[in-house]
Amino acid sequence: MERINNYTSIEQAAGQYLQKNTPAGNNTSVNSISFEEILNKQRSIAEILDEQKTGGLKFSKHAGNRLSERNITLSEEQMKRLEEGVGKANAKGIRESLVILDHYAFIVNTGNNTVITAMDQDYEDENIYTNIDGAVII
Repeated sequence: MERINNYTSIEQAAGQYLQKNTPAGNNTSVNSISFEEILNKQRSIAEILDEQKTGGLKFSKHAGNRLSERNITLSEEQMKRLEEGVGKANAKGIRESLVILDHYAFIVNTGNNTVITAMDQDYEDENIYTNIDGAVII
């Protein structure tokens, strides 16, 4: 193993660096909080902020890619209507819903408020939607 600055691991380097920067005699350890705890806290904060931005409606990575590939952008008014449609589907007990909004179609998992995929109806030749148990047309 190659040594860099006389450290054999990142833990040693971090430990040495952190000890140098703590005041002498102060044994409150900076290492008492793990990286995993900090990361999980930051993820939680990011999720809360994302939910506030979209009113709780999330887009899967796949849906985000489809929006980008198909040049689909939603106005605030359209987002609000989409959220209302998802709410209506959820109220009726629909788990996997097709939500048609203007000339866009969205497949949404209402249980976790997540848009699974997005399509421009002009893009789809056959307009066949599978694995849904209900539809909402807004």
